[in-house]
Amino acid sequence: MADARPRSQNDDTAMKRDLDPQADRFIPLKPVVFGIMMSLAEQERHGYAILHDVRTRSEGRLKLETGPLYRHLKRLLDDRLVEETEGAERGESSDPRRRYYALTELGRSVLATEGQRLAQAVQHAQALGAIPT
Repeated sequence: MADARPRSQNDDTAMKRDLDPQADRFIPLKPVVFGIMMSLAEQERHGYAILHDVRTRSEGRLKLETGPLYRHLKRLLDDRLVEETEGAERGESSDPRRRYYALTELGRSVLATEGQRLAQAVQHAQALGAIPT
């Protein structure tokens, strides 16, 4: 059975030691950026596929439109959290103008760090009785 007590600062420090220290400067992520990165954690995708995946996974709670998606992708590219790829799905029928994106190693590290931060927040809220276990 999981310990319901909140983690101590020592527990938090031990957990952070296992994570990439470069990742901390990107935390916390905006929910929509977390959604984009989650979409790319599974596989490389083109913009429309990311848009569709984020909407589906969030059950419509994340309102992401084309313009903001590409602004977020540009920032993720500039921060080297995402990179453009050739696209595994590219075939003869694929549009050559379509750009594909994938997480970099740093991007995966940032996503893992944010996931642990969110999981820890849920544990704290459960320990306080703020949300059901």
